[in-house]
Amino acid sequence: MIKRSLFTNVRILSMRARSAQSTRTSRQGSTTSPGCWRPRWVLELADGTDGVPQGLYEQAKPLYERSLEIRKKALGEDHPAVATALNNLAELLRAQGDYAGAKPLYERAIEIGEKTLGPNHPNLAIRLNNLAGLLEAQGLYTQAKPLYERAIEIDEKALGPDHPDLATALNNLAELLRAQGKYEDAMPLRKRCIEIGEKALGPEHPDLAVWLNNLAELLRAQGDYAGAKPHYERAIKIWEAALGKDHPNVASGLNNLAGLLESQVGC
Repeated sequence: MIKRSLFTNVRILSMRARSAQSTRTSRQGSTTSPGCWRPRWVLELADGTDGVPQGLYEQAKPLYERSLEIRKKALGEDHPAVATALNNLAELLRAQGDYAGAKPLYERAIEIGEKTLGPNHPNLAIRLNNLAGLLEAQGLYTQAKPLYERAIEIDEKALGPDHPDLATALNNLAELLRAQGKYEDAMPLRKRCIEIGEKALGPEHPDLAVWLNNLAELLRAQGDYAGAKPHYERAIKIWEAALGKDHPNVASGLNNLAGLLESQVGC
């Protein structure tokens, strides 16, 4: 029996922002665990929700709503800070499973971004990615795909072809394709993530290990066990060196490698 990888369904939305705590290096990112992976949904401010215990969501919601109302009143309906507040409230609703409530907020944040930042701003790519992630979570793959593709186009234009955030966007689209069983389409995206990571982050960076793990998962799904094994092993080695031998990511990598070996029993 093949065990599902922790990292197959988790996207790293890169290290783009620690300006409003983490906004894709100056964009909007929230970190749910120390170390190397981050969710596909990202906040634009330091008040992230993915790490919030379930019982605190209801306490957080009126604070986001009040923040949104203050910004609308003080800055106007179309101010970029209003878009940030909309994105953050949408993320909270998404985390609660209220996809119907989150969707129009993401859409409005995108609309404001188009108007105030222009069609090729990196923050717009984040919001497109967030909406795409929401749609993908509902199985709406055909609606999500063009949003991921546009986010990639913006990142490539705004940040350059070797930026880690571009690798993150490519990783997200690759995962969507993998979920659809389109392994051949996903493969070059997975490989390009690793090429960018090697060049931009270096061969020992924990984010690179995530992309190596994801490539291994794709190879395993295709039945290429021999091809998958060295990528799992390298990911584990990187995590052990960068994060310590007792880090949860190491445990997940070991679990993935064990699942690969188990799946070959009787082959």
